[in-house]
Amino acid sequence: MEILLTLAFLFFFGSVLGWVLELFFRRLFGDKKWVNPGFLRGPYLPIYGLGVDALFLLCRIDLSCIPFPVLQAIVRILIMGAGMTLIEYIGGLIFVKGMKIKLWDYSDQWGNLQGIICPLFSLLWTAAGAVYYFFLDGFFLHSVLWLWNNLAFSFVVGFFFGLFAVDLFSTLQVAARIRAFAEKHRIVVRYEKLKGDIQDALREGRRKISFFRPFAVPAPLENFLKKYLFKEHPSALREQDDDPPKEEDHARTKTEKQKEKENQNKSV
Repeated sequence: MEILLTLAFLFFFGSVLGWVLELFFRRLFGDKKWVNPGFLRGPYLPIYGLGVDALFLLCRIDLSCIPFPVLQAIVRILIMGAGMTLIEYIGGLIFVKGMKIKLWDYSDQWGNLQGIICPLFSLLWTAAGAVYYFFLDGFFLHSVLWLWNNLAFSFVVGFFFGLFAVDLFSTLQVAARIRAFAEKHRIVVRYEKLKGDIQDALREGRRKISFFRPFAVPAPLENFLKKYLFKEHPSALREQDDDPPKEEDHARTKTEKQKEKENQNKSV
């Protein structure tokens, strides 16, 4: 029970902190505008919460079998980098294969694997692991100790997970519509690109943009998906037009022709 509450608290802490960092990073270095980062509506990024959980646990691994403290630190940091890369890969793969949605895209990076992970970001994750190990682990450890001395705060954590569950359920409904469209046209939708295109279209039409509800659009979402498809995958439209008729269509055509002949015979 203690470890579950600890991990839930760290997930909450890491998710919110990661969202704030992403928000300012995108404003200063990325899109140069305020964009709600991530998949969900609320101010949290689950992948950062899972990352903090993983880093916290990896810092507790006993590496006393390695003789030198410096070597222990190096091995631990490398394990952290590998662990964070694995979390990123599994998370990205779940969405690409299961939801036909690509939350991030490293396709233009050297050595990338399916556009989900790449050496550059694995190196950055390893650097983040080093920063955590040398500068942040003590802070998070003290935060956990504070939690155990102030268990009333666990109600705040519980409230967070309640909001998180409602948010996840609502967002997955939108994701299901995107998935249906993507499967129909045999594509994978780049989530951030679609979200950015929608916001640009709303700005052009002088429509109100919802920061926490990016897919709350005046027209059906499918209209924006069609525009996205036309811009990003024009070949998908041509392929759909060139598709040979299905067997069901052949059977339907045969039946219709037979009925026409029967009607002609009757008229004769």
